[in-house]
Amino acid sequence: MKVSLNWLAQYVPLEMEAVQLAEALTMVGLEVEAVSDRYEYLDRVRVGRIVDITPHPNTDKLMCCRIDTGNRQLSVVCGAPNIQKQMLVAAALPGTVLPFQAPLEESAIYGIPSEGMLCSAAELGLGDDRTGVMALDSSLPVGETLSRALNLTDVVFEIGLTPNRPDCLSIIGIAREVAAIQKTKLTPPEIKLPKTPGPISDLTSVTIQAPLLCPRYAARLLERIKVGPSPFWLQDRLISVGLRPINNIVDITNFVMLEMGQPLHAFDFDRLGGHKIVVRTAAEGEAFYTLDQKERRLSEDMLMICDAEKPVALAGVMGGLNSEIRPDTHRVLIESACFQPVSIRRTSKRLGLGTDASHRFERGVDPEGTVAALDRAAELMVETGAGHLIGGLIDEHPGKMPVRKISLTAHDTNRLLGTAFQLSEIKAHLESIEFAVETENRDTLVVSPPSFRVDIERPVDLMEEIARLSGYQNIPTTFPLMSTEAREAFRPLRLRNRIKQMLAGIGFTETINYSFINHNACDRLQIEPGDPRRAMLGIVNPLSEDQTVMRTSLIPGLLDTVRHNVAQQNHDLKLFEIGKVYISNGQEDLPAEIEMLAGLWTGSRFNSSWHTDPVECDFYDPKGAVEGLLDNLEIADVKFTRPDENACRYARPGHTAQIFAGNRRLGVIGEVHPAVRRHFDLKPAVFIFELNLDDLLAHVPEVKSFRPIPKFPATSRDMTVIVDKRLEAGSLIEKINAVDEALVENIHLFAVYEGAPIPPGKKSISVRLTYRSAQETLEDDVINRLHKNITDQIVKQLDATLPT
Repeated sequence: MKVSLNWLAQYVPLEMEAVQLAEALTMVGLEVEAVSDRYEYLDRVRVGRIVDITPHPNTDKLMCCRIDTGNRQLSVVCGAPNIQKQMLVAAALPGTVLPFQAPLEESAIYGIPSEGMLCSAAELGLGDDRTGVMALDSSLPVGETLSRALNLTDVVFEIGLTPNRPDCLSIIGIAREVAAIQKTKLTPPEIKLPKTPGPISDLTSVTIQAPLLCPRYAARLLERIKVGPSPFWLQDRLISVGLRPINNIVDITNFVMLEMGQPLHAFDFDRLGGHKIVVRTAAEGEAFYTLDQKERRLSEDMLMICDAEKPVALAGVMGGLNSEIRPDTHRVLIESACFQPVSIRRTSKRLGLGTDASHRFERGVDPEGTVAALDRAAELMVETGAGHLIGGLIDEHPGKMPVRKISLTAHDTNRLLGTAFQLSEIKAHLESIEFAVETENRDTLVVSPPSFRVDIERPVDLMEEIARLSGYQNIPTTFPLMSTEAREAFRPLRLRNRIKQMLAGIGFTETINYSFINHNACDRLQIEPGDPRRAMLGIVNPLSEDQTVMRTSLIPGLLDTVRHNVAQQNHDLKLFEIGKVYISNGQEDLPAEIEMLAGLWTGSRFNSSWHTDPVECDFYDPKGAVEGLLDNLEIADVKFTRPDENACRYARPGHTAQIFAGNRRLGVIGEVHPAVRRHFDLKPAVFIFELNLDDLLAHVPEVKSFRPIPKFPATSRDMTVIVDKRLEAGSLIEKINAVDEALVENIHLFAVYEGAPIPPGKKSISVRLTYRSAQETLEDDVINRLHKNITDQIVKQLDATLPT
C-alpha cells in the first residue's frame, strides 16, 4: 500500500516529520517498509537555457537546440512549437525515468545526435499541457535539478499491511491512524450531491439471487457522460501512488477505492441487457471474458454480476469486456457492493487473477461504507463535468449485520498486557479510532467497533488496539514467574524418547519424512480396496505432484528414503521413524490422527569388519529388534502370529508376522513384497515393521515391580515334540505357559527341524524349560516328574509324538 503524504495531508494535519511519522506508524502495527520522494526522478532533469536553435537539416518538423545545463552544453533535437532562444526549459539527461516511460537514452534523430530531451509539463508529471515544452521562470538557476528549483517534494510511504487490517487499505484509513497517533482530528471529505430529478428505479433494477455471497449492492446512474482524460489533480493523485490514469470515469472509481477503501466498478449502461443487474453464481464451466481479454472458465460457487442476458463482471475481481467504458459511452451505472471475503478469495485464487479490488474484498470491506463511496464517486463525476446524475439510489441490503457489542474490563486488560491503565485511558484510546464506548461500571466498558473494523470480534482484539495505540515500547518489561518445582515430563513423550534411545542404541537411525505423500502410495503398497489406509486427505495446495495427500502409513516414506540412499551407494540401512498418519473423515472434516512407529532393515546384518564375513539380514533380525524393544518396555504377553492373507499385502507371504500384546494387535513385521520393491525401484530384500504407538504405549506398565534375585539355583530340561508342520512354534510355547506351573521360570525355543527321519508333513520343535523355586533347591526327581507331566499334556493337546 503506497501512501502520498501530500494526499494524506488533505484529511489530517501532519505535525510530525516524515521519518518520525514512519516510525510511529510502524510502532502501531502499520509497518512502513520504504520511504521515498515521489519526485526523485526529477534529480536527472536540469534547468536548462536554450542558447541556440537551428533547423534540422533532414526534416522541416524538428529543430536542433544547444542547451546550457550549467556545467556543459547539450545537443537536443526537439519539435516543440514554443521553443525560443534564452528560454529556460526542463532538460532531461540520459538515464532519466519519467512516469510510465522507459529510461531516456542518447539517440540519433534523422541522423543528428540528441543528448537529452526537452520535456512538457505532462511528460514531467507536473501538469496536463502537452502542446509544448514546459517554460520555466527566468529567475531559476541554470543547471539546478528541477525538483530543487521548483521546490517539489512529496514523500511516499510503502506500508506492509497485515491481512487483518483491511480498513487501512485506503488513504482515509491511514489518516485515521495518524490522527490517533497525533491526537488530532480526522477530516474526511464532505460529500454533496446535487438534487436531480428522475427516479433511478424507472430505468434500472438490482436483483440479488445469492444474498449470502453479496449482502449489499448499491448503484447510481449518470447520463450525458463525456469520456476523456481526467483533470490534472486527479491524474496526479493516482500517479503519486503508482497507478496509471486511464480515463475520467475509470480514474474516479480508482481514486475513490484508494481514498475510501471501497472498490467500485463502472458499467456502460447502454450495453447492459435489459438495463438490469442480477447478482448470481456462475454455472459450472461457464465461460467469461474479463477485461484483460482472457477467457475464464468458472465454477458454480463463483459469484457473477450479470445483466438480464449475460454475465458482465466477475464479482469483486474484474469486469468484463462486454460492458467496459469506451470513448463513446454516454450512460454509466456505478456499482458499489459488499461481497463475502471467502468467496472472493476462492475465486481469485482458483483463477489466478489478483486485482486491487479483490485484494480489498477478500480481506473485508466496510458494509456501511458502500453508499458513501458510491456517492463520492457520483459527486466527483458531476464535479469534473463527466456526467449528469439521475436522481435516486438503488441500495439492496439483504445481509444487514447487527451492531457488535463487546464487554471489556480494565482488570483483564491490565492483567494480559502487564499495564496499569485507568478505565478513562482505555476509553480515550478506543474513541480516538472511532470506537463507540459506553461505561457500564467502574471496571467495565461496552464497546461497539465501527463497521470498517471487520477484524474486531473479541475483548482480546480490543486489548491489542489499546496496546498498539499506547505504544508497545511503553509497556513495561516483565519476566514470567518460573516455578522451581521439578516436574516429570509428559508420559507419552517420555516413552517416545525412550523408544528412540533404545532403537538408536541397537544401531537404528531415526528419519523424519514429510507428512505429505503421493496419491498413488496405496497402489504402490498393494493395499486392498476398503482398507482404512485408502482414506486419504487431499492437500489443497500441494508442494509438488509427489506430495498431494496426507500419509496414511509411514512405510512409503521409509522406502523412498532407502531408494535415495541406495542411489548414493549406501546399501546397509537400519532406519526408523515415529510420526502420525492421517485417516480422512471427509475433505471438510479433520482426519483421525494415529501415531505410528515404523522401522526398516536392509543390507548386511553386521557392520563391515575384518573379523566377520558379510551376512545379509533376514526376517529374524528386525524381529529380534522388536522383541528387544517390547521386552525393554516390559510389555507382557507378546506373541508373533501368522497373518491373514490380506492383512499385510505389502509384505511377502510366509515371511510376515502379526504382533500382538494379549488380544490387541500392535502391528506387523515382515519382508517387503517383491512387487512393492519394484514399485519403489528397490532390488535388495527389505524387512520392515510397523507398530501402532498409541496401542503400544497403552501396554507399557506405569509402575515397575521388583522381584528379588532367587538365591536357589535353576535347572533346565529339554522338550522335543513332533507336530504338524503348520503349527507355529509360538503356539507350543503358549500351550506350555497355559499349564500354569509356577516352577517354570523360562521357555526358550532352540531348534526347529524338518526332513528325515521326521515324517512328511511334520516337524520337530525343541524348547528348553528352566525350572526354579524361590523356597528351595529342586531335586532331580521333582523336576523330572514335573517335566514329564507338562510333556504328556502338550503331547495330548497338540496330538504330538515324541522322538524315538
